[in-house]
Amino acid sequence: MRLTSFTDFGLRVLMRMAGTPDQPFTTAELAEEFRVSRNHLAKVISSLSAVGYLETRRGGGGGAMLARRPEEIRLGDVVACLEADQALVECFLPGGAACTLTPHCRLKARLAGAEAAFIADLNRSSLADCVYRPFET
Repeated sequence: MRLTSFTDFGLRVLMRMAGTPDQPFTTAELAEEFRVSRNHLAKVISSLSAVGYLETRRGGGGGAMLARRPEEIRLGDVVACLEADQALVECFLPGGAACTLTPHCRLKARLAGAEAAFIADLNRSSLADCVYRPFET
């Protein structure tokens, strides 16, 4: 399974923030650190905030911070949330029945099971297991 760059950066943002959970991060700071477009990262942070993983504050001393303890954030849940609009295959899309094999397909259920197993396996770990501290040796 391949994750989108959106999800990749979502996980990076959460891992980075988990390393210093009491420090707010601005989008500009994280974009510079990750060497990614500020606009792209702003969308990632907005999505993470909308689903309750981050709190954001505007103004001086503002920025984004974890809204939950790292131990409470399951990796699979994050991936499932950020990948929600990305169907693994066309037939998983709402109304996605363009494939001529759909009426008799035996692959769809296996792919759905594999996707569920992938998320379940990731959910065996929390964000606390993947904390990133840039200055650790």
